[in-house]
Amino acid sequence: MRQSTPVLIEIVPGEPVLLLGGDLDVRSTGELRAAVHDHIRRCGIDRVSPVIIDVSAVRSVDATALKVLAAASRQAQQYGVRVVLRGATPAVRRMLHLTHLIRLIEVEREAVPA
Repeated sequence: MRQSTPVLIEIVPGEPVLLLGGDLDVRSTGELRAAVHDHIRRCGIDRVSPVIIDVSAVRSVDATALKVLAAASRQAQQYGVRVVLRGATPAVRRMLHLTHLIRLIEVEREAVPA
């Protein structure tokens, strides 16, 4: 059994971006929920949309963490803003599809190389 890496939660100064990293799983959902909901609340009060959640540094994610992000997306709608995942790796996208949460969480399209 591999040891999980600590979750990284960082707000990008001056931007509506919350950077997440490490392993997002059942052990980190409390911390994740608090950080994501607080970030959305602050962005919602300022009417900053979209609220970006950058998951490019996420090593792994489980269904419980994705459910936290889906709930956060619904919370954002109450403030009139939307949540967009940025930098979703193939592993994150795969879990979004497997859990069918891809229908509830907006994922930023990747830039097409010129």
